[in-house]
Amino acid sequence: MDLRLNSEFGALKAVLMHRPGREIDRLTPYNKELLLFEDVPYLEAMQREHDYFTQVIKQATGARIYGLHELLMETISDEKVLFKLMEEALSVSRLSHLAESMVARLSTSECSTALMAGIKVHELKRKIPKLPVVDLMDFAYIIPPSPNLYFQRDTAALTPGGMIFSSMKMEGRQREANIVRAIFENHPEFMDNNHKIYPIDGHNSPACIEGGDVIIISDKAVAIGNSERTDEKAIYHVAKSLLAEGTVERVYEVHLPKQRNFMHLDTVFTILDENLVLTYPDALEAVLKTSLYTLKSSDNDQVHIKRTVLKESLLTVLEKEIPYLEIIQLGNGNKEYALREQWFDGANVFAIGPRRVVSYSRNKYTNRSLRDAGVEVLEIPSSELSRGLGGPRCMTMPLSRSSI
Repeated sequence: MDLRLNSEFGALKAVLMHRPGREIDRLTPYNKELLLFEDVPYLEAMQREHDYFTQVIKQATGARIYGLHELLMETISDEKVLFKLMEEALSVSRLSHLAESMVARLSTSECSTALMAGIKVHELKRKIPKLPVVDLMDFAYIIPPSPNLYFQRDTAALTPGGMIFSSMKMEGRQREANIVRAIFENHPEFMDNNHKIYPIDGHNSPACIEGGDVIIISDKAVAIGNSERTDEKAIYHVAKSLLAEGTVERVYEVHLPKQRNFMHLDTVFTILDENLVLTYPDALEAVLKTSLYTLKSSDNDQVHIKRTVLKESLLTVLEKEIPYLEIIQLGNGNKEYALREQWFDGANVFAIGPRRVVSYSRNKYTNRSLRDAGVEVLEIPSSELSRGLGGPRCMTMPLSRSSI
C-alpha cells in the first residue's frame, strides 16, 4: 500500500491498532502520573472493550487491522533492528551496555514484551543472574513500561504527501514513536512504501510533533496544531517538506491554548465528511490565531516557504477550505454536557467512512447530535479505555482509505 492519505473520512481499508497488554498492568496509584495516566485501568475489562472496538471496525468496514505487537515481533526478527530498539530503550536508564546481553539471552517474544511493557531488575536477573546493576533495587525498571501504546494516533501521521514520524514531547513516550518508526522503516510490508516527511535527515534532536495534532482538511490542505505537545519549529519543517513535495498547497498552523483539554488538535474537532465537522462548542471561534504556510519558490534543493499570520478564527479558515460547512457541537448544544463529554473525548470520534463514525457510548448527547445530522454512529463501551483520556480516533492510525 502507498502510505499516504488524502482525507480523514474516506472508507477505511487498513488501520494500525494496539490491544492493551501487560504494560497497563504496570500502572499503580504511585506511578500513574509519571506514566501520563489519570487513573489505573482494569486490564481485562480494557481488553474486552478494545476487542469490541476492533470487531466493530471489522464488521462495519472489512478493513484490515494490523496489530502493533504482531508487527513488532516480525520486525525485530532482524537482530540489527532489535539491537537498535533495545539500545534506545535502555538509554533512558543509562544502561545501553546491557543491550547485547539482553538480545542474546531473551527470546524475540521476551524482547517484544520488554520493549512495550518494560522490564525490572529482578525479571532480568532470571535470564542474566550476574546482572551488573548492583546499585538498583530489584523492583526498579531497567526499561520503563509504555502504557500509552494503545493510542496509536500519536506516534505518526499519514498525509497526502507522505508520513510524519512523531517526535514526542514527553520523554517517556518517545519509545512508542521509535517502535512505530522501526516497523514502518524495516517491516517488508511497509519499508518500500513510506515517503518520510519528518523528521528531517540529519536532525538529531528534532522539534516535537505528535500525530494527534495533524488533520487532513483536504488533499490540498493540512492543519497542524501548535499545542502543548507540538512545537512551531516542527510545524515549519513539516510544512516545508509537504509543500516541497508538491501534493499539499496549504499548511495551517493552529495556535491552541496550552491546556490539558486542548492537548491535540483532534480534541478540538474532527472531520466526518467533505462538509461536516464535529467540534467542542466555541472551540473553533476561540482559536483566534492561525498561520498559513505556502510555497514561495522551489529551485532544485532550495525551497522557500511563506508564513502568513491570519487574524481570523479556525472556523473562518475551515469555511474557506470546506464549501457549505456544517458543524455539529458536542453535548447537543448543552454547555454542561459538552464539558463532561469533552473530558471523555467526545470530539475524538473515528471516521470509518463518510458520515460513519465510531464513538464512545458514554458520550450520549454528542451521539444524539450526530444521529440527528444523519451520521451513522457505532457505539463502543469505554469505562476502562477512556481512563487514558483518549478517544476512538486516538486509538487508531489509518493506513489506507478509499480516495475521495
